[in-house]
Amino acid sequence: MKILGVIPSRYESTRFPGKPLANILGKSMIERVYKQCLKCSALDDIIVATDDKRIYDHVLNFGGKSIITSKTHQTGTERCNEVAEKLEIYNIIINIQGDEPLINPVQIDEIIALFNNPKTQIGTLAKKIHKRTILEDENTPKAIIDNNRNALNFCRKILPSSNKTTYYQHVGIYGYRKEVLNKICKLPKSKNEIFQKLEQMRWLDNDYSIKVGVTNFQTLSVDTPEDIKKIISHIR
Repeated sequence: MKILGVIPSRYESTRFPGKPLANILGKSMIERVYKQCLKCSALDDIIVATDDKRIYDHVLNFGGKSIITSKTHQTGTERCNEVAEKLEIYNIIINIQGDEPLINPVQIDEIIALFNNPKTQIGTLAKKIHKRTILEDENTPKAIIDNNRNALNFCRKILPSSNKTTYYQHVGIYGYRKEVLNKICKLPKSKNEIFQKLEQMRWLDNDYSIKVGVTNFQTLSVDTPEDIKKIISHIR
């Protein structure tokens, strides 16, 4: 397998414009993500996929690799697909969140390992939920999986009569076989996707299987400028 790590990164953000270039103790967020990915030896290459020349130039300046992609993409998945179409030699594409500067490279290894099974079409990670506050937080996407660790459903709000259901906190890193990635990017939004505001529901609704790796790691993500302070505190 030839495996490509893609970090989708856009400049415009409603809550935090310019987020990828935010300074975290002397390094930008996107540089920290990139250099964490370099610690994963299973990746054959790493590309920052961006629609903004400021990010593109910055990545090249710190020695990384970047590709300018269309501004019309609605999701990071679509941005990954454009890169995959340009770089045809890769079989597996790993979609790595550009707003997790402390991503653990072990997580990347975990998702890559899912593709040792030739039947895996799409892979993602999830962490078992032990805290009630996380379970009840509707901003935290949750996964429900079967005994073979295939995704049955994703949701934000737990069901009232779900005492026997085991929920996992969804970790937003994805892997795709290249041909599957191309196909799912051509699908229209499904009703469940629109209702849940979760892109992966589109894939389930169209009968694509999602293999879930259960991880012990959950990294901090940056959504607002206030989150930078949490990251700095954690590093220190």
